Amino acid sequence: MMITGAAGGLGKAFAAECASRGWNLYLTDLAEDSLRPLATGMERLYGVEVRIRPCDLTDPAARAALWEDVARQGVCFHGLVNMAGIEHEGSFVERSVEELLGIVRLNVEAMVEMTRRIVQFRDPARRLLIINASSLAGYFAIPMKAVYAASKRFVLDFSKALHEELKPGGVTVMALCPAGLPTAPRCIRGIEAQGFVGRLMALNVGDVAAMTIEHALAGRAVYVPGIFSQFILMVGNLLPERVVAAVLNRRWRDRGQPVRHTLSIPVSSTSEVMTSK
Repeated sequence: MMITGAAGGLGKAFAAECASRGWNLYLTDLAEDSLRPLATGMERLYGVEVRIRPCDLTDPAARAALWEDVARQGVCFHGLVNMAGIEHEGSFVERSVEELLGIVRLNVEAMVEMTRRIVQFRDPARRLLIINASSLAGYFAIPMKAVYAASKRFVLDFSKALHEELKPGGVTVMALCPAGLPTAPRCIRGIEAQGFVGRLMALNVGDVAAMTIEHALAGRAVYVPGIFSQFILMVGNLLPERVVAAVLNRRWRDRGQPVRHTLSIPVSSTSEVMTSK
């Protein structure tokens, strides 16, 4: 089972869940230092074989090198858990062009390539599971996170379409659409900033990983974890999109994200990379 974004909170949870089910692992993330302790832990706890490969998935050359390594090793896969992703919150005009393109490169471009490649290197004798990290944000147009939400909508629609297209060939493609997950300090601060609603929507990452695998094995195309998240989605679908966008705009502004009425865009800013949803 290949897991991208494996060193993130949700990536680690999927590594543990997959290893506990007896799957050998192929883990990739940005830094080898973050992958090696995880691999050692999975091998000792579950007795599975774990291979690691540091890779910047936003770089096409790095992705090509990863798959060349897979071909050299003769690895065949039973699945892909595609958890790598980037989110930059805040006003669109306050984000640099590089930050905005980085979201698209990782959340869309890399996700498409990893999905296509895993089909190429599948074990033809076994069913193939592909789990792509979308988000509850993928169902809505969200001001202050416009590019991120749109990228997750792409993942959602792409996964649903491929699910139907590839199902006759023994491939299950599923989009995972969680709300807030306490996977890192920055994520936890974001959940707390949402107050009572944020805490209601926050879920245990281990539970999410376990239930996601169960839904994928059951052949589902989409999984939205959490009863409250499902309720929010149901209510949101009953309202006009313009109303939902306006409400979300006010809510994100209330979190203290200032909107500058200017067209000046900073040349660069500190990257806030999240390797898991």
